[in-house]
Amino acid sequence: MKQAKISEAVVRRLPIYLQVLNELYNREVQTVSSQELGLKLDLNPAQIRKDLAYFGDFGRKGIGYDVSYLIEKIQQILKLDQRINVALVGAGNLGHALCNYNKYSKDNMKIVAVFDDHQNKIGTMINNLTILPMDKLKETVQENNIRIGIITVPGPEAQNVANQFVEAGIEGILNFAPAILRLPEHIRIHHADFTRELLSLAYYLEKERNEQENGAVVD
Repeated sequence: MKQAKISEAVVRRLPIYLQVLNELYNREVQTVSSQELGLKLDLNPAQIRKDLAYFGDFGRKGIGYDVSYLIEKIQQILKLDQRINVALVGAGNLGHALCNYNKYSKDNMKIVAVFDDHQNKIGTMINNLTILPMDKLKETVQENNIRIGIITVPGPEAQNVANQFVEAGIEGILNFAPAILRLPEHIRIHHADFTRELLSLAYYLEKERNEQENGAVVD
C-alpha cells in the first residue's frame, strides 16, 4: 500500500464510491470502469482512478474494476471489515431516526448504546436498545469497546456531552448539534450541521437565480 499523504477529500469520497459499488453489486454487475463510475457520480474518471491508486492497483486496463473485489478493498481501507461500536447521546427525533437506520444497516459500524438525561426517556426502548442515563456512559463505553460517539443534543449541551465522551475514551465524534466543540487534538470530530448546510444551500439558490435573471436580461 502506498505511503503518500492522503487528503481528507479523498477519504470522504471513498464512502461515495462504496455506496455506488454496492448498488452495482446488488444489480449483479460484475465489473465497472472509472468512466462508468464518473458518470454515476458526476466526477472526473481520472480523479476516481487517482483516489483509488493511493491505496493500490485495483483495476485492470481495458476491463475496469471487479465490483465485489473493490467493495472488499474499500471496506478494508475504511476499516469496515471489522466491528466498530458506536454510542449515541440524545434520544430525540434525530436520535431515533439514526437508530432506526442503524437497525437495517449492513455495515459493521453499529450503534450499540443510547443515552439521554431526561428521566421520561431513560429505560424506554429504541428498537432493541434501552436508553441509558448519562452516568452510565463511561462504564458502557469502556465495557463495550465503543470507539465513536454521536451527539444529537441541543447546541448548549453539546460541549458537555463531548467532554464526557472524551473522558470515557471515545476516539471520534460525529456532531449533529449546532455548536463548535473544543476537544483535544487526538480526538477526530466531524460536524453534520443541518442548519449550516441549509443556509449555504439558500445562498447558492439565490445566486443561481440572480445569474439566470441577469443572463435573461443580456440575451
